[in-house]
Formats: sequence, C-alpha cells, structure tokens
Amino acid sequence: MATFVLVHGAMHGGWAWREVRARLQRAGHLVFTPTLTGQGERRGSLTPDVGVETHLADLTELLWFEDLREVHLVLHSYAGILAGPLAQRAGDRLAGVVFLGSFLAGPGQSLLDVEPAATAARYRREVAAGDGWRLPASPAFLDLWGVTDPGLRAWAGPRLTDFPFRCQTDPVAYDPAALDRIRTVYVRHTGPPLESLTRFHEQALAAGWETYDLHCGHDMMLAAPQATADLLVRIAEDPPAGPHRDGHPSA
Repeated sequence: MATFVLVHGAMHGGWAWREVRARLQRAGHLVFTPTLTGQGERRGSLTPDVGVETHLADLTELLWFEDLREVHLVLHSYAGILAGPLAQRAGDRLAGVVFLGSFLAGPGQSLLDVEPAATAARYRREVAAGDGWRLPASPAFLDLWGVTDPGLRAWAGPRLTDFPFRCQTDPVAYDPAALDRIRTVYVRHTGPPLESLTRFHEQALAAGWETYDLHCGHDMMLAAPQATADLLVRIAEDPPAGPHRDGHPSA
C-alpha cells in the first residue's frame, strides 16, 4: 500500500481528483485529496490574505496531523511551486514528489515570475479589472487546459473557483538542497501540451529527473483518470532508476 497526497492546481479543489482517488483506493492505497484554502468547497475562506504561505500551511498541517510518512506528494499545475518549501519543512515525511504538469519555481520566484511574460501581464490586467486581489474563474480556462469533452466541461466548469492573486505573486523561499534530497518525477501532458510548461519539462530532463508523458490535456486527473492513476501506482511501486522519457518505467 502506498500513501498519496494529491494536490490540485489553481481554481480547482479536492473534487478534481475524485476519479483518480477512487481508482487508487480500490487498488488498496491510502489517498488524501486536500482542498487548499479559498478553493473548491472551501471557497468561503477566500480572502485577500490567502497566499502561498496559507497553502503551505494547509499541506504541512495535513502531513503532521495525519502523521503521514513515505508520502508520494503529487502536485498539479500551480501546486508545483510549493514543492521546495514543502521539501524543506516536511522532507522527512516524503517518499518523493511528482510534478504533474506543474510549474517550478526557484528560491525567490513567484508563479508570475515563471509564467510567460504575456500571460503574466494578462493575468495582472484581469485582476486589476476586478477587485484587485483575485483572478476570476472562467470556463475559458477549460479551453486553455485542453478540456474538450462536453460532459466534462459541463461538470468541471461551474466548479472552478476564483484564485487568490497573492498565490501568483508571493515568492517561495527554500534551500534547493532540500528538494535535491528527495526523489523527483516530472509528468508532461502531450495531448495537447501547454506551451508555458515546456521549460519545466526541459529543466527536469536537464536535472536528470525521472520523466513521463501522458497523452491528454492539462487537467490529467479529469481527462484521463485511469491513465493518471495507473502511472502514479507505477511510480510508487518502481524504485527510481534514472530518467524515463517515454512515459514507461524501465523494465
């Protein structure tokens, strides 16, 4: 039995992992799908004060209160920028970190720092046009994320939640050595890819991380729950054996 903590990205919630969670649990694994403050069913807690530190506290508190060990921490999209600080604060509880179509941020960088400049500028304009502290959720993001199935769009679209702007502008602070000590895996999506993530996959390859591909859109847990669950199990069950570029562990 493996222990998974599956962390959603911006505008999502624990709900996004429903189908992946069910498959992992049926296979006998222990699975936690926390909803970060201000997102999903916790949207009532969304305030201008919610930032990166708030979400780091959400996850470190979960790991401590549940006394979780040997955790396979799976970070989707925005949640990838939390990896370094989490490795520093709770690395002794982690078996590894899986970056699932994730952004990567070095010490002192924020999410907007690692977004393409044009995207960061657009988000700043959209936030400024509203109340100045949150990025409005919109079904248009489903187009960006490659969610094309009409039924899935109808189900997921209304569940997207405004995203606190501080989570885009707060820099992360950590010692890179903390992350270097932990097994790191990067999963790229290819059907379609998200151009803003290309550089992070390249960084993972250059660093010698294990890498895998899933042929689906950005919301892998929604578009391909079985393939996502199967890959997470393979990662948890197989010992690290160097980088993999075709989405399949070495025999």
